[in-house]
Amino acid sequence: MPPTRGPLGALNAARFQFALGARYLLGRPLRSSLTTLAVIFGVAVFFSLSLLTPAMSEAYRQNLLMSTGQVDLSVSHVSGASFAPSNVDTVRGTPGVAHATGMLRRNALLPSGTGGAPATVNALSIVGVDPATAYAVRSYALTAGRLLADSDADAALLPSRLAEKLGLSVGDTLILPSAAGTARLRVVGLLNAPPTVGAEDVYLPLGAAQRIFDAPGQINAVEAVFATSTDRSTVAAAVQNRLGSAYRLGELESGGEMQTAIQAGQAIYGVFGFMALLMGSFIIHNTFRTVVAERRHDFGMLRAVGASRRTILGMTLAESVTQGLVGTAIGLVLGYLMAAGMIAGLGAITEQFMRAHAVLPSPTVGSLASALLLGVGITVAGALLPAFAATRVTPMEALRPTPESTAARAARWSAIAGAALLAFAALGLVSRQAGLASLGAVFVLVGLVLVAPAVVRPVATLFGRLLELAFAREGQIAQGNLARQPDRAAITASTMMVGLAIGVALLSTITSLVAGFSGYLDRSFGARYLLMPASILLGGGNVGAGPELARRLRETPGVGTVTSLRHALADAVAPGGAAAGASAAQFQLIGIDPQTFPLLSGLIFSQGDPGQAYAAVGRERALIMNSVLALQLRARPGDTVTLRSAEGERSYRVVGVGLDYLNAKLATGYVSHANLAADFHATTDLLLMADPAPGADPSAVRRAIERVAADYPAFSLVDSSTFKDSQIALFRTIQYAMYALLVAVTLPGLIGMINTLAINVIERTREIGTLRAVGMTRTQVRRMILGESLLLAALGTALGILAGIWLGYVLVLGVSAIGYGGGGMLSYELPWAGALVAIAIGLLVGVVAALIPARQAARLPIVAALRYE
Repeated sequence: MPPTRGPLGALNAARFQFALGARYLLGRPLRSSLTTLAVIFGVAVFFSLSLLTPAMSEAYRQNLLMSTGQVDLSVSHVSGASFAPSNVDTVRGTPGVAHATGMLRRNALLPSGTGGAPATVNALSIVGVDPATAYAVRSYALTAGRLLADSDADAALLPSRLAEKLGLSVGDTLILPSAAGTARLRVVGLLNAPPTVGAEDVYLPLGAAQRIFDAPGQINAVEAVFATSTDRSTVAAAVQNRLGSAYRLGELESGGEMQTAIQAGQAIYGVFGFMALLMGSFIIHNTFRTVVAERRHDFGMLRAVGASRRTILGMTLAESVTQGLVGTAIGLVLGYLMAAGMIAGLGAITEQFMRAHAVLPSPTVGSLASALLLGVGITVAGALLPAFAATRVTPMEALRPTPESTAARAARWSAIAGAALLAFAALGLVSRQAGLASLGAVFVLVGLVLVAPAVVRPVATLFGRLLELAFAREGQIAQGNLARQPDRAAITASTMMVGLAIGVALLSTITSLVAGFSGYLDRSFGARYLLMPASILLGGGNVGAGPELARRLRETPGVGTVTSLRHALADAVAPGGAAAGASAAQFQLIGIDPQTFPLLSGLIFSQGDPGQAYAAVGRERALIMNSVLALQLRARPGDTVTLRSAEGERSYRVVGVGLDYLNAKLATGYVSHANLAADFHATTDLLLMADPAPGADPSAVRRAIERVAADYPAFSLVDSSTFKDSQIALFRTIQYAMYALLVAVTLPGLIGMINTLAINVIERTREIGTLRAVGMTRTQVRRMILGESLLLAALGTALGILAGIWLGYVLVLGVSAIGYGGGGMLSYELPWAGALVAIAIGLLVGVVAALIPARQAARLPIVAALRYE
């Protein structure tokens, strides 16, 4: 009887559809559970990564971003560089500005043991203020002591919360690293300051901050408050007009060069989470295709008694919605726990390399909605085509099987389309163009999925012969059973293929990077001794040292060549400027000594002659770019770029494209120490390298350098070999993590295989009963199911390793295309160990997947199986 029309009828129809769907789900608990488990896994991975990304981004910001507080206006240079205090007078003289003050604000990392600081305080935001003008712009609420006075030279104001952490009170001494070694500051007051994001603010007299950072007569921010009854936008526009385009109004930021790396990480996390859901959709699609085939008789009977196509469609989709909702809900909880575990595991890494704490954020409405939409959406999408196929089943068709010619014709056209995609992918790979190769990587995955049904029979025949060596008769039956349902076998194998392909691709990329970056390390750190700052990111809050440290090293007996790296932020306009369609780009400038730097370190050039490039850097305003900056500015050797510095716009000629290990990931330019000091006022050495003189005793030289370095706690003396080993160990750790990931990404394949084998057992209940009736034992039944599982695993593993090697090559090609392969140091390395691990995992999955279905099949009573409908 058709349902009543109208809202009530629609509601009754929906209830009827969900009731039928629930009945089928409850009637097949194993299959329903395994399908829902696929949704749970996909949602958990996607949701955990959506939480991990902002947590890691915030860890970067804790170290690199500084807050400016509540003021009407803040001014900074577009490059982030320091500038002359005369700009304070310019801002103060603008009509509508009541008060203005200048400050020098920078983050400073605290080496362990500095001033007795506990491990929980590893960074401070040092704010140098002018007491004569600062209090008119900001209010400072004291809880003890007094404010800074004009006569103070080495004094400090601390937030009371920070003082408690440091165990300090008014009158105590705060010891900070400085460009001259250390600075001893007397705590004169404690502030009732609100909590800040990242490092706590410590206020010093402007002169003291300038001495700490070796920036005499420099500030990097102007803060102002407006007069009452003024139009803020008008006053801000007037300030901007007076200062010019080289200055930015708004919050002072540091670390803008990290945003590209953060955004790339977010994209990678998002893609991996989506791939996890995509693997789940393979399982769901395969399950519902089988469901439709299994229920052809039921659908025909329902249509015969009056059920409409809409009822059949709604009933099938109701099952998918139910499984999607349940799987998403459980996946959200599991994903949160996974994210918490990853944050805990990454805590040591963020502490060591970013000097910041990664804290798991609370889920946002957006992240919850995205997970819900994708979890339910992909589940419904996976069931959609089978659901529409179910609506086309007529009562007469339900009484006869699908003609084999129809299935064979569909498989043939699918194989042709897949082969065409693989051919296009091969052309893209041969071209060695990163864009075409990346598109080809997508074609490879889709093409292999389309070709898979056609290769099921030959693969089953090939591996079936090996299987017959262990299970002679059962292997033949398993081979025939697999070839009987090539579409289902192909989709199940495709699930494992995608998982293994991701794992093998990541492993091959890491293996190639380890091999290539070993060469980068050897070239970038050729010196015997390194004086390393607290953070490996040169612009990550390192205080550095003035030129005095390098001078003392050169005068140390037994020390030969000494060189150093300096750091500043710059803002560049691409060749041709706005007319060329390019915007300004912020990047980091590394200052080098072009005479000594190539002797102890050096860049790996992908464009330009090294000797000519270093000579040009020493005699003119010349710039060596790394590949990241070259891509951003679309510049090459011979071009001229305009850098906006504290001294105005300066033209630099590009003389080469090269990179070193430390700065390979960030947009970076290399200029001489002299030009960095003249245009950007940066004279602080952040990393120093030294070699022993010929014939000197290395042990005696090291002890002498240690005595000099003891006066500069911001640095650690490290042998270059030790540093290289630590970096290689870090890559090895990541490589081992990839093995764990390889195991994790095969989980959907395991679920899919268990699901498929369980469905096969259900569909072949009568067949299994017949085999048992003619003499097959329970052990032989188990072997038959195990044989099918191993053949499915072999198919998925073979396709997965092939696709993984292809994808890995494309990833390495992409890394080389953006310049990390400069000088031919980066080439593809086949991960032989990873391939062997993938094969082992594939075989293990084949065995594990067969356990439950084989037991289920072996326990079927013969009589009940023969009577099964």
